[in-house]
Amino acid sequence: MGAKGARFSKKADTDPRTSTAQSVITQNEIKRSLCRTVAMTILVSLLSSFLTGRAYPQTRQAGEYQVKAEVLFDIAKFVDWPDGSLGSPQDSFTICVIGQDPFGDALDKTFAGKTISDRTVAVDRFPFVSNLAASRRCQIAFISSSEKNHWRDVIGAFRGTSVLLVGDSDGFAASGGAIEFLLDDGHVRFAINPEAADRANLKVSSKLLSLAKIVHDDAAKGKG
Repeated sequence: MGAKGARFSKKADTDPRTSTAQSVITQNEIKRSLCRTVAMTILVSLLSSFLTGRAYPQTRQAGEYQVKAEVLFDIAKFVDWPDGSLGSPQDSFTICVIGQDPFGDALDKTFAGKTISDRTVAVDRFPFVSNLAASRRCQIAFISSSEKNHWRDVIGAFRGTSVLLVGDSDGFAASGGAIEFLLDDGHVRFAINPEAADRANLKVSSKLLSLAKIVHDDAAKGKG
């Protein structure tokens, strides 16, 4: 009985069908493990990019605004515009610059060939605040620091629209803007005013909110 048992055990260890099944199971486990590892690595990388900010050459203004253009594209991925605010499926997703344009060609280069909300991106510029009516059709409006003395009027011009208002002047978000770029130790970061986003009927991802500095309306500065 012992010998037979020994022979049976040996046969079980060398049965090619058992070895093949074990090999397949092992390979599947390795594949699943690799997929989980890759997915986690990508997620951590994306979150780290937001958490740490993006470095920019402090000696070149163009470098700063190139980074801000890239961060703006990242932010747009985490914002949902309401149905109907994007126009027809053939319409472009439009980013507008109000006032003096500090980006140069950075916006055009960053968004060339890109899509947001399944639409191609167009960049438009409105150097004169007297012509803001046409800019109400934009999905994102960057309010230049050149318009700081007219914030109340400019932000108010977008009242009733679903335009994401973005700026980089100190106090912009507290004044009623939705997104404010911040510079922190050579990195571009951002603040979000959830109340301003709500007024525009924009849904900002909780993931994006968790990575931003949260700012609320400042009654002393007014809002749109």
